[in-house]
Amino acid sequence: MYKLLEGMRVVEGSAFIAAPLGGMTLSQLGADVIRFDDVRGGIDYGRWPLAPSGRSIYWASLNKGKRSVAVNLREPEARELVAELIVAGGSGGGFFLTNLPMRRELAFDALKARREDVVALQVQGHRDSATAVDYTVHAAVGFPVVTGEGRADAPVNAVLPAWDIIAAMNAALGILGAERHRRDTGEGQLITLALSDIAYAMVANLGFVGEATLNDTERAPHGNDIYGAFGRDFPTSDGRRVMVAAISLRQWHGLVKATENEARMHGLAEMLEVNFEDEGVRFEWRDMISPLIERWTSQHTLDECRAAFDANGVCWGPYQSFGQMLAEDRRCSLDNPLFEMLEHPGVGAFLTPGSPLWMGGLDRAAVRPASVLGQDTDAVLADVLGLDAHQIGALHDRGIVSGPPR
Repeated sequence: MYKLLEGMRVVEGSAFIAAPLGGMTLSQLGADVIRFDDVRGGIDYGRWPLAPSGRSIYWASLNKGKRSVAVNLREPEARELVAELIVAGGSGGGFFLTNLPMRRELAFDALKARREDVVALQVQGHRDSATAVDYTVHAAVGFPVVTGEGRADAPVNAVLPAWDIIAAMNAALGILGAERHRRDTGEGQLITLALSDIAYAMVANLGFVGEATLNDTERAPHGNDIYGAFGRDFPTSDGRRVMVAAISLRQWHGLVKATENEARMHGLAEMLEVNFEDEGVRFEWRDMISPLIERWTSQHTLDECRAAFDANGVCWGPYQSFGQMLAEDRRCSLDNPLFEMLEHPGVGAFLTPGSPLWMGGLDRAAVRPASVLGQDTDAVLADVLGLDAHQIGALHDRGIVSGPPR
């Protein structure tokens, strides 16, 4: 947590990953992010994984550091309150981040009528507003048929919601860009960000579109091999596996030395009349190279591989389950200052990261857990909208707002 965006207020209406993660990213940089949900909880409030208490670990993890307001979104008066929260706050307010439909009081034109310089960013599935989630977008962009041993008749879905994550970072960046523009010009704006546009843009940025266009070919699945260079997974003698990448020449030399294959690799290159200094050549002859590497790794334990690889500057990583990562990897422990052991109300205590940005010369504030649903309703109505205790009590009595569940 930093204080870089202190004084900036972002109201978030969201579900699932892209918008909540975008809001959390802004919160980690110091913005006051106020998430509003229906009094019954949003559609992701109880999403798996769940803690033994039945509370969502997922929700708690993606909403760290935000304030939570619970309103009865079926009531126009509640939506009016949310609209007023969005446009309030002087130069630091007027920012709205959502991946929900912007309708009625929360439509952009309605917000702009209340505040001319309002900035709203809406994450959509597709540019035409059609529904999409990461899985349905990912299915369309080619990766499932080149992942692992994927085939057109047996595609491999991705577990990591990559497009949601990239969309979240672009959402945070878009809000900051719009804030800069508003500061310079006084103008607000509506920004739309489509999940599918993120996917197609990144596929093109990584060269897949150019490859399909210029070479008139379909990329074949290559298992765990790294396309265009040498890298794949190898077994160890104690039943573990390691991923090795030898993309640069230095990494290649380190791998050959670490696995005691200098003479064998030289002899293989001479026999094939090729030059393994060229990464493309290493990829073409990977099935001849790999048995030499595997012969060594399969005779050594994971710890022995670790020692030899690290001593020779090999680029590598162990395959780990989530549990193994937590038990064995110092990078996912309190040894890494990224993490704190944090108690999440109603959920439990677990390692919790702050911002992965390390800003030289700036102090990092402690990580704050996600608020319980509606925990901050009264405080936000008082300090943002200036309502007194009598007015807030009346809203509770009429069922317009709610505090935290008992």
